[in-house]
Amino acid sequence: MPRPHGFQYDQRADGTVVITHGARTAATLRGPRAEQFLTEAQSGDAQLVMARWTGNYKRGNERVSRGHPRNAG
Repeated sequence: MPRPHGFQYDQRADGTVVITHGARTAATLRGPRAEQFLTEAQSGDAQLVMARWTGNYKRGNERVSRGHPRNAG
């Protein structure tokens, strides 16, 4: 599974955190959720944390679905 990339976050003066992927806004976090995100992003792999918080990450079923008859193409 490739590592996530292309995420950026911007912490605004009012405490809001905006996560973008490419040129699009992927998530906007406010209040305690923004604080929790910032502590996680600073303590670990920020790209992986942003992918998890936005829901844009592999879910683990890609390998199983490859063998499904519908995807046999």
